[in-house]
Amino acid sequence: MRSISGIWKSSFLFAVVAAAILAFSVPAFAAPDINRIAFEGNSKVKTDTLQEQVRSRARTPFNPQLAETDVARLMEVYRRSGRAAAKVSYRTVDLPNGRVDLVFTVVEGDKTGVKEIRFIGNEVYSTRRLVGMMETTEMNFLSFLKTSDVYDPDRIAADLELIRRFYLKNGYADFRVISSDVQFDPTGGGYIITITVNEGPQYRVSSVSVESHLPDVDGAALNDLLRLAPGDIYNGDAVEKTVEALTREIAKKGYAFTQARPRGTRNPADQTVAIQFLLEEGPRVYIERINIRGNTRTRDYVIRREFDIGEGDAYNRVLIDRAERRLNGLGYFKKVRVTNEPGSAPDRVILNVDVEDQPTGNFGVSGGYSTNQGFVSEVSVSESNFMGRGQAVRLSVQAGQIARGVTFSFTEPYFLDQRIAAGFDVFARRQDAYNYSIYSSTSIGGTVRLGIPITDELSFSPHYSVYQTTISIPNDKNRPYNDCLVPVLGYTPGFSPFYPEPSLFLNCQSNGEASLGIKGSQGTLVTSLVGYALNYSTIDNFKNPHNGWLATLNQDAAGLGGGARYIRTSGDIRYFREMPYLDDVVGIARLQGGDLSTFGSYKARIQDNFNLGPSLVRGFAPGGIGPRDSNILTSFSNNRGNSLGGSNYIGGSLEVQFPIWGLPKDLGLRGALFADAGSLWNFRGQTNYANNLPTIPIYMPGQLGTCIAAYTAMAAFGQGSCLTPISNKFGLRSSVGASVLWNSPMGPIRFDYAVVTSKVYGDITQNFRFSGGTNF
Repeated sequence: MRSISGIWKSSFLFAVVAAAILAFSVPAFAAPDINRIAFEGNSKVKTDTLQEQVRSRARTPFNPQLAETDVARLMEVYRRSGRAAAKVSYRTVDLPNGRVDLVFTVVEGDKTGVKEIRFIGNEVYSTRRLVGMMETTEMNFLSFLKTSDVYDPDRIAADLELIRRFYLKNGYADFRVISSDVQFDPTGGGYIITITVNEGPQYRVSSVSVESHLPDVDGAALNDLLRLAPGDIYNGDAVEKTVEALTREIAKKGYAFTQARPRGTRNPADQTVAIQFLLEEGPRVYIERINIRGNTRTRDYVIRREFDIGEGDAYNRVLIDRAERRLNGLGYFKKVRVTNEPGSAPDRVILNVDVEDQPTGNFGVSGGYSTNQGFVSEVSVSESNFMGRGQAVRLSVQAGQIARGVTFSFTEPYFLDQRIAAGFDVFARRQDAYNYSIYSSTSIGGTVRLGIPITDELSFSPHYSVYQTTISIPNDKNRPYNDCLVPVLGYTPGFSPFYPEPSLFLNCQSNGEASLGIKGSQGTLVTSLVGYALNYSTIDNFKNPHNGWLATLNQDAAGLGGGARYIRTSGDIRYFREMPYLDDVVGIARLQGGDLSTFGSYKARIQDNFNLGPSLVRGFAPGGIGPRDSNILTSFSNNRGNSLGGSNYIGGSLEVQFPIWGLPKDLGLRGALFADAGSLWNFRGQTNYANNLPTIPIYMPGQLGTCIAAYTAMAAFGQGSCLTPISNKFGLRSSVGASVLWNSPMGPIRFDYAVVTSKVYGDITQNFRFSGGTNF
């Protein structure tokens, strides 16, 4: 009798032999190849976008697990585009020769955005204020025009960082975000985001110093680099800028591995903090390599030039963080992340810069209306990262009731590999503003410019411009604005069978006549000038400033060739301050002024002067302030279009902007109250136009070459040859009023209504002013 083990061994051997026979006689199962990948049901997200997310590929074996992963990735695409309720499934379509089509079926569903953003724990700043800082917005009736209400985790994280920095900048050194909870509400059709914060107390600076642990470096000698002083409210941004300034300064002295480290000692009793900046020798670690990854469009050198350090330099975390902020601020990338990994030796480190390119081109069609320009439209094409080189290019064509033109601009942000912006503009414009000026002007020219940063707040921008300006006065039956000099046959009184004789009330001026100052500016003039702009800004937000200074000084000198000879200076200072104890209420104070001085024998033409109106004092028409032609008939018939302009102006304004309570802040509606005051005076142009007198005695009696006053010429109902400006001395104009400001999805829109409280004889008022535009 055979043993059990013998039977088991025989059976095992038989099984092995049978398996081998089957392996060679029966073909193994093979997965079908994918012929193609198709999508159906998608309309809100392009097929190309979906295709980028799919890891299954044509002409590779079909893998069900990989297809399920693709479904999850496609669902994530729809979730990020605001359609969390979208459903994605896949199926295969059998084809001959062991192939299949892989088809992804999409049911996109309705848009699901952010229904509500809640804050818990905030007492100093209201939820309305904090939500207003966020790029993420809540859904409302304007949702069809925007995408900012789409839930995006990366955008939420960036918003929380903005809020954190805002609190630190305003003295809340203990602020922290405790949690951020996101729940999808299927009944409400949107996400509810709940953010819990701990504000902590507001701190003031009790003392600030620099402590050096380095030989030959005196910390007190670096106090000029401090951005904080005792008594100031603690400011996280100022601390950060001080750290950068100290690090750069110490590196210049040869301490490449030294870093400035801030240390704050809090005193909760009196809510103060003592700040010390410690200068310590850091670890001697070098940057072995900088890897740039993920840039499919932007060139490597555009990213590398934002680093103040390079391969082989000492590793410095402060300068690396600064470069990361710069890269995020360029607008070229959806996200930027800089990480480290060990190098080939203990004192070597590798930097990995991971970026994700985003579209930077823009095609815009804009339209709008203003009481100054009438209806206007513009078509523009712009690219802020031209060919991945970081260069900015823009071409725009403008057409409207009053103005038409074309402009081309180019800017290189790193000229000669320095942090200097260089660029040029070429333009051609025509303006027929007959409602506010009785002439048309055409300008053709160009500008070459530089932008040189001096500090983070101060920049210097020199430029050179050359342009040709042509002034023409229409003179026909529709606009007979020069028929005192060149009569319109069959229309001008005295040259028409219907009006064979001019009279006091019916003459060449009663139908509208250009001022002698405008007539003297007719023709073509080439202006060649060199100038500069000095810009200073500490405002906290360029789009919606609440605190800080914004100042500009401009000066141009014309005379490097061409016909114009003058020096024109203008300045504008604005101060923004959020009102204490009033949420989101901002006070704005503004002071502006200018001076025009000619040299040589040159007399300023109309277009050289300052011609101002509502930009100086609201409640006045464009060109409605300042010197005007005193000719009684011209003033009577067409005073509105005969502004002469002035050589000096000064103006001041106080404004308070506030939210319109009861309306969601996301609507972008704000109100404002304002008070303006200012003056424009000192016309220095030509006043004797005897050489321009016509040769027809009935219109201009007297001797040629003699300056004939208007009242003398009235005997012949002519214009005379003397220009006597009225309102040529300083005269205060003022107004008060209210505004409605709408930062709409279609563009900024502003309505101003002003009541003039003081004016000067000859001024033209305009109580209501409207301006607005759109991009679509």
